Amino acid sequence: MNVLVEKFKEVFVSVLPITIIVLILNFTLTPMDEGMLIRALIGAVCIIVGLAVFLLGVDLSISPIGNLMGANIAKSGKIWIVGISGLILGFFISVAEPDLHILAEQVDSVTGGVILKMTIVVVVSIGIAVMLSIGLVRIVNNFPLYKLLTILYLIILVIAIFVAPEFLAISFDASGATTGAMTVPFIMALAIGVSTMKKDSKASEKDSFGLVAIASTGAIIAVMIMSIIFNMDEIHGQSEVLLHDSNSIFLPFIEELTIVAKDSFLAIFPILVLFIVFQIVSFKLERRPFRRICIGLIYNWFGLTIFLVGVNAGFMDAGRFIGYSLAGNYSAIVLILVGFAIGLVTILAEPAVHVLTQQIEIVTAGYVKRKFVLAALSIGVGAAVALSVLRILIPGLQLWHYLLPGYVIAIAMMYFVPKLFVGMAFDSGGVASGPMTATFILAFTQGAAECVEGADILVEGFGVIAMVALTPIIALQALGLIFKIRSKKSGNEEERDAE
Repeated sequence: MNVLVEKFKEVFVSVLPITIIVLILNFTLTPMDEGMLIRALIGAVCIIVGLAVFLLGVDLSISPIGNLMGANIAKSGKIWIVGISGLILGFFISVAEPDLHILAEQVDSVTGGVILKMTIVVVVSIGIAVMLSIGLVRIVNNFPLYKLLTILYLIILVIAIFVAPEFLAISFDASGATTGAMTVPFIMALAIGVSTMKKDSKASEKDSFGLVAIASTGAIIAVMIMSIIFNMDEIHGQSEVLLHDSNSIFLPFIEELTIVAKDSFLAIFPILVLFIVFQIVSFKLERRPFRRICIGLIYNWFGLTIFLVGVNAGFMDAGRFIGYSLAGNYSAIVLILVGFAIGLVTILAEPAVHVLTQQIEIVTAGYVKRKFVLAALSIGVGAAVALSVLRILIPGLQLWHYLLPGYVIAIAMMYFVPKLFVGMAFDSGGVASGPMTATFILAFTQGAAECVEGADILVEGFGVIAMVALTPIIALQALGLIFKIRSKKSGNEEERDAE
């Protein structure tokens, strides 16, 4: 109970800023209908309750399961077992990821069913499975992370030349959406479980990060290849912006609850099945820890359900309305500044961000403080949303104009940044683009794109998740350079003192 209370306090402080921004905008620039505003506030309460319970469940179940599975896979000592385990775990975890279903449903809706939801889900899950397998083999074989990421992103940049602009945005958005509230804790725990079996403690610490980054590249490559094979181009889309609220306050929550409860159960069920299979075959845990993990999975299901209901029923319409109203009634500067502010604070409410920052502080024994990582992520995501808004406003400014130089910079920085920060940085890119980004921020940019003349909602409306996945990589590597410079200075000072 004490842990749950602490989680509530932590989450309340995180969600409060985005709620305050929505309230300020309502009473100043973008007044909402009373029903929409009340739903946004109820949504905020649901997010706080759901996220706190979910994070408690992660501590009790997802992280221990991932650690146990990773350690057992590594114990086998056989590459083919590691590879096949990665394929199976990667596919089922990705298929179960709620964020991916959110994005796939939006793509289905915006394209009028031309690109079906399950097509995106299955294709992306195959890509994740292949790359998770490669990532686990990398850890076992001690292949340098920065070299593998360089190869993968060079492949992505080459394939991107042949991809239509509509699918370029969706491909990179799929990468960010796949690494969400369910996938990130499991993959990170899996990486830690495999890497802790290594004798070299420093190598183990570095290899605890980076698996999320490798897995997320699979989503990009898979969707790009799909678009090329099936020649999917010249697709146009549109989105309905709710300007006048005619729905009852509670009806959207009731409607979402039945859908989300099922989706959340599907997210938890594969992990439960895998855990029971491993328990029978390998883990053989005693009754108490086994029961504790099962209870944790129930917390995960309940928390994730309440969280996603709050986001979908309370925040989605508000985000789309705010973007549409600002783009239609105010200057470009106001839209960009509000976009930056929304990005700055929304990241604090992402479930996976809390998991990553906590993991960083634990693995580095407090050397890298949570507050520094959160500050870097906030600035990075704020910049990502502002740049995405700028792309909507300026005709001819395309997503690859950002992604190409952005990833070139990110890849180049890997060769100068402490290797521990490389894995953290690339993991943070996937972690930052979670359910709040896939709903509220994506809805905000889609609303703006729907209002701006000449903007295509499928081209300019999407792509913000891709930007949110890119900028934290640069921001955290910059933080790593700062740590490197500071450690050198402190080392020089110690030498002078000794003299």
